[in-house]
Amino acid sequence: MAEQALHFGAGNIGRGFIGLLLSKAGYQVVFADVNEQLVDELKKRQSYEVVLADEAEEVIPVSGVTALHSANEAAALIDTIASTNIVTTAVGPNVLAIIAKSLAAGIQKRVGNEHVLLVIACENMIGGSAFLKEKVYEQLDDETKQYADKYVVFPNAAVDRIVPNQTNDDPLTVKVEPFYEWKVERPKQVADLPEIDGLTFVDDLTPYIERKLFTVNTGHAVTAYFGFMRKIDSIESAIHNEQILFAVRSALEETGALLERKFQFSHTEHQAYIEEIIKRFKNPNISDYVTRVGRSPIRKIGGDDRFVKPANQYVEAFHETPKALIDAIAAALHFDNPEDEEAVALQKMIQEEGVDKAITKYTGIEPYSRLFVNVKEAYEQLA
Repeated sequence: MAEQALHFGAGNIGRGFIGLLLSKAGYQVVFADVNEQLVDELKKRQSYEVVLADEAEEVIPVSGVTALHSANEAAALIDTIASTNIVTTAVGPNVLAIIAKSLAAGIQKRVGNEHVLLVIACENMIGGSAFLKEKVYEQLDDETKQYADKYVVFPNAAVDRIVPNQTNDDPLTVKVEPFYEWKVERPKQVADLPEIDGLTFVDDLTPYIERKLFTVNTGHAVTAYFGFMRKIDSIESAIHNEQILFAVRSALEETGALLERKFQFSHTEHQAYIEEIIKRFKNPNISDYVTRVGRSPIRKIGGDDRFVKPANQYVEAFHETPKALIDAIAAALHFDNPEDEEAVALQKMIQEEGVDKAITKYTGIEPYSRLFVNVKEAYEQLA
């Protein structure tokens, strides 16, 4: 009988990315979710199809799967955690604290089981597994914590795969882009790691997290904000605009120079990575709306995010201010989307207290530093 893997989140990323790779590696995948329709369909059919979003539209069948309702079948879920050796998640950062309760109960029931449990949060966040561990440990007694310290590991992961907005006749069919990346920190206390094609264990995750944040996320957001300013609806249309493509390439040249210096990435390999990312943005099968990609501008101009973090590090590394990243921050400050709460709050602050206050409050850039002055000038030029 195939070894079991439990995956929290039967949504598009769960089925089309993590669940797919686990199934291809020979695991019987048990999905845990609160969506009754998805759970019932997975139980009934025990299979689904993944379609690659490109011209060929290759169909990949996935079989040997089942599902549990996280709330209605809590006891069975806890039993599964107690007996399986790999748990993965794709639920969204806000849901990790909720599933921690089930994980804690399952770990409590595992006490005495000397097989190592691998828990990998595959979320679009930095340190997802560490955050999940923190939430799980809050609910464990001292004895179970001692057991977990020895037999439960929470390696952080970096994941990347675009799943386009979609409506399919079959509720289980999911369309995903061909490109994907799944890097996981190699846990030092685990000698026998699972072999899953598509999952790469690495000694240091930081280079891959920052490469994705400063290339995929930076490039996507630059495309969105400049597309919005030019009243272009989709990422695909925006990236085909020569001026926007130039802005994206310029920003990724700056972040690329930084990444190559910090992590000794090969220039040739990193340039190929940038080209792959731009090719993804141009893929008409996975295009998204600029308003959706640009949403939450306050978070995106934050000091630890895709624009300001590399801009600050660029100044430190090269002793000069990056032009394209400054223009990108300025474009984000112009994101005036009445349907986005953060955009509304950002524009209100700019109108009522001025752009200086907005830059200081939301970016954390030192007031009247060279970076600050350049962002303000770029904002006024764009206006």
